[in-house]
Amino acid sequence: MGEDSDREIEEIIQEMDYIPGHFHLELNLNFEPLQEERLRRRDAKLKRDSLQLEAEEGAQRFASRNLLGVFAFHLDECQAAEEIFSSVCREEPGNLNAWANLGYVYDRLQQEARANECVERLSQLMGLKQGEEQEEGGEAETLRPLRAARCLAEHAYASAFDVGLQSEEDHAEKLSTAIGLYDKALLYGKDKVTSEEKRSWYFTMVTMFIRLDGMLMNKDPSACKRLKYFNRSLLLLREVLKSDSAQYRALALCYLGMMLERADSFPNIPMAVHDCGYSGTDPLDCYGQAIETAKTDLFTLNRLAKVFHFLGKQDMAVGICNMALNILQDPGTNWQAYSTRAK
Repeated sequence: MGEDSDREIEEIIQEMDYIPGHFHLELNLNFEPLQEERLRRRDAKLKRDSLQLEAEEGAQRFASRNLLGVFAFHLDECQAAEEIFSSVCREEPGNLNAWANLGYVYDRLQQEARANECVERLSQLMGLKQGEEQEEGGEAETLRPLRAARCLAEHAYASAFDVGLQSEEDHAEKLSTAIGLYDKALLYGKDKVTSEEKRSWYFTMVTMFIRLDGMLMNKDPSACKRLKYFNRSLLLLREVLKSDSAQYRALALCYLGMMLERADSFPNIPMAVHDCGYSGTDPLDCYGQAIETAKTDLFTLNRLAKVFHFLGKQDMAVGICNMALNILQDPGTNWQAYSTRAK
């Protein structure tokens, strides 16, 4: 590419306030390790295993697969990383992160021609190449902000899976960064992103807000900052409960029960409880609805069991594990239910 094209790319990146790809992100995973390499690789493998178990199948499936490719690369599995990024490019040809990541891998493999092809394709998708209008039937102006929004949302998703964080403060900072990226994605996407895709983002944001609230609650239950996290969590949960996904609805109901229990830790009941219409809602009713919604879904039951175990509700966790084992008893396949029940 010539100097003019390079300059145009830089101008577009500055204007859009994002850079495609995961390998430039300020993730601890991308930095020089602060911990022993053996421990770093162990943590990366554990994170990858967790991500594979809970990999998204819906709107955020490409976010999880791009991140799986990043983990593969950092575990020196370049061939696996190339295959993952290539598969995303085939299934979602407009995925900016996948093209940028694939180009990065080819560059490291010293396959210059293929790396340049990825750069050219990325440039075209970002609107720097002539012919995109005809290629996309005149929809390029609509697709560019949507691609940018998804690019940022995938960056946000990755921030929550960073490894080697040295303190709770580091973890809180990563979660706050991820939430900010989701907010940027929502601004870029506006009405271009479907309601269901937004709800998938809202769900992940809720899990981050709940973690942040939990960290603060352990330090100072009445902290003013908690109120912001708590109120926004309820507002987002209200939207997630409208999702077409039974998995999201079940987990959102569980999280709603958790947050309503936490409401008692404030000096006064937060206004969001009333504004969202949850005044007088019994957390146990939320938990019951969550279990009812997930009763035939093995994956969701296992996730609910882990949440209840984390909350210290061991009888409920065991009961849900038993429901999961009634669906599938094979310990080789449904080992999560056996593991959680044993804990």
